[in-house]
Amino acid sequence: MNILFVATEAVPFAKVGGMADVVGSLPGALRKLDVDARVLMPGYGLIDHSAYNVSLLFSFDMALQEGLADVHVYSTVYDGVPFYFVQVWPFFGNDHNVYTEWSWDSPRFILFNQVVIGTAWELGKRLGWFPDVFHVNDWHTGLVPFLIDRSKHIDEWSQAASLLSIHNLAYQGDYIGDWLYQAGIPERDQPDLVYQNLTDNMLAISITYSDIVTTVSPTYAQEIQSPHMGYGLDGLIRTRSDDLYGILNGIDADLWDPATDPKLTVNYDVLTFDSKRIENKRYLQRVLGLEVRDSAMMIGLVSRLVWQKGIDLALPALRRLLAGYDVQFVALGTGEYELERGLWQLAQDFHWKTRSLLQYDAAVAQHIYAGSDLFLMPSHFEPCGTSQMLAMRYGALPLVRATGGLADTVQNYDDGDYGTGFMFEWEEADAVFGTLRWAFHTFRDRPQAWLRMQERAMKIDFSWSKSAKAYINLYEKALRKRRVDK
Repeated sequence: MNILFVATEAVPFAKVGGMADVVGSLPGALRKLDVDARVLMPGYGLIDHSAYNVSLLFSFDMALQEGLADVHVYSTVYDGVPFYFVQVWPFFGNDHNVYTEWSWDSPRFILFNQVVIGTAWELGKRLGWFPDVFHVNDWHTGLVPFLIDRSKHIDEWSQAASLLSIHNLAYQGDYIGDWLYQAGIPERDQPDLVYQNLTDNMLAISITYSDIVTTVSPTYAQEIQSPHMGYGLDGLIRTRSDDLYGILNGIDADLWDPATDPKLTVNYDVLTFDSKRIENKRYLQRVLGLEVRDSAMMIGLVSRLVWQKGIDLALPALRRLLAGYDVQFVALGTGEYELERGLWQLAQDFHWKTRSLLQYDAAVAQHIYAGSDLFLMPSHFEPCGTSQMLAMRYGALPLVRATGGLADTVQNYDDGDYGTGFMFEWEEADAVFGTLRWAFHTFRDRPQAWLRMQERAMKIDFSWSKSAKAYINLYEKALRKRRVDK
């Protein structure tokens, strides 16, 4: 089975959010199961061709509404997975940002969708490799299922199926009807789209025309069918409920392994963490300039500083906790000014026990995973999330809100011998504070229960192997559906 992942970001070439981690690791897991998975993405100017041995594969001309496009397809093989990068003037090739502004991203990603179709055709003719399933991701690739549907009178395209993964429903590529018209995209006449006035919404188009729709966790698949979490698309999504599935994201267990991670001060595993992991906490305290004390509960936060992540809920709760309890806190991340300002002020007011690193550094993040006792992730919503999985992999117990993938991956402590972290439900600062206080008393008063939770957390298998098998089942389902429709 041939699977072509179509996405705008993938580790290690270009990363903004969690989609990059999925597209950078799931194809490799599929190839281990004898699926010929490959990736097609924009050839951004920021991609280092020499570092990744990227070279020109072929070029071709493609007729578009506004003229003939000169398309250049570059390729490399990374970690056993073939990657293809498309460059086409003026949008892809000299750019140094994955995403820019709405007025630029809208036409350039429309063009990317058109070029995907042309590139897939050329791969078939030149290399003898044509996708059985196009696995598209989020709104940026939302036209691909529609363009496939419009080409189904051609034999090759009549057999091709499509699967959409929704990583974050909040971003939709909406109100771009003028650009669709200028690009010569045919009318989207599916009744549900027309009835709900969504024919100029890229994500809505993809939801409607994909054979299968997936989200990145089972709970998120349920949440987006409700008005509260549907961002205006819940009605449309409910029309696809029979074809909607939630598959939990995984992590690269070989890459994220405290037993072999070269960035850690001391390596450890589930058999040795109780004696060795503490050295990483001491190192983190030293490099941050905090008092080195094992008894102080270290709280870590690694996050994009945006509303979704619940930092607005955490700030007042942390202020109360730092004022009255023996805890230390470190935050790493960048984002919205008000949230950066709030974390900066917190570090000023509690300078002897708090550090706010308003930047992103992957090595520092790993030290926080390995050195924190508690990992804070109080998201308003979280389609899947990987930080809580990484924290558990490294032995930091997550404190999360019961939403999306957080609810699917963290088992709430029951004050007994169950659980891998701490969970709250209400989107309130008081709920965060109460749960932080509960975690503090557990850490201080029940150290053996804490160790047992860490052991359970570290033993959970968050690798891609189980999810990859679930995706294979859905690819087969999409192909069967396509053949029946034909």
